[in-house]
Amino acid sequence: DTGVIEGGLNVTLTIRLLMHGKEVGSIIGKKGESVKKMREESGARINISEGNCPERIITLAGPTNAIFKAFAMIIDKLEEDISSSMTNSTAASRPPVTLRLVVPASQCGSLIGKGGCKIKEIRESTGAQVQVAGDMLPNSTERAITIAGIPQSIIECVKQICVVMLESPPKGAPLPYRPKPSSSPVIFAGGQAYTIQGQYAIPQPDLTKLHQLAMQQSHFPMSHGNTGFSGLDASAQTTSHELTIPNDLIGCIIGRQGAKINEIRQMSGAQIKIANPVEGSTDRQVTITGSAASISLAQYLINVR
Repeated sequence: DTGVIEGGLNVTLTIRLLMHGKEVGSIIGKKGESVKKMREESGARINISEGNCPERIITLAGPTNAIFKAFAMIIDKLEEDISSSMTNSTAASRPPVTLRLVVPASQCGSLIGKGGCKIKEIRESTGAQVQVAGDMLPNSTERAITIAGIPQSIIECVKQICVVMLESPPKGAPLPYRPKPSSSPVIFAGGQAYTIQGQYAIPQPDLTKLHQLAMQQSHFPMSHGNTGFSGLDASAQTTSHELTIPNDLIGCIIGRQGAKINEIRQMSGAQIKIANPVEGSTDRQVTITGSAASISLAQYLINVR
């Protein structure tokens, strides 16, 4: 009963939140002032995982009332960030605050309930959107729960989730999720090196230079002249590959006035043709043509979108 938590049943809780580095930065604040203030005012222990990872984990621990005070302050901060990003944005609708909780997978069943009845009840009574990830987070026995909505409904939603979790403790020894440092994959396209960060490919001129030097120094014969990266050069074997993409997702791949699809074409060096919609079909045919490496890069970029 939520009243139990409200009524100050003084249990000690631990809530783990998974956040992007950028969000964490604003929660920590300049010289750590923001998080210091949260700790002092809420009385909760707030721990932030180390490391230059794209993702960080914020752990809140302490008595329920302290935790929810800290939690509300974190949400206010995220809400504030959305407001300030909206001031010079042309977007008509305001994005909701979105949070990810990390919970032991063994507790997700009770949270979803028989035939999804529990999670449906939580959604309806709080007005928040709640999604439990189907897969566990890498190298862990934990799953992420994504919650979106207005601050009030998120707080209410997390309270209800905590009640369920207090009622059904986790089974077995948990293997907590630890975000990996950002050793992002490097991709070579058209002789350029890129690292993939989240949804973007960031050109890495230094890696490109290193790569070109390595190719000039190497004594093994290059299969295609001095283009740098064999397999991504235009004279490599051209093949083509077909993908089927649902109609409702095609827009995010094409982008505004074709901006995204052009970006993918440029980066991958592949030709990408999107067939016209076929009547009665919910999918669109996409044909990617180029060297094997260009095709796999184009596919990767499409999947990321």
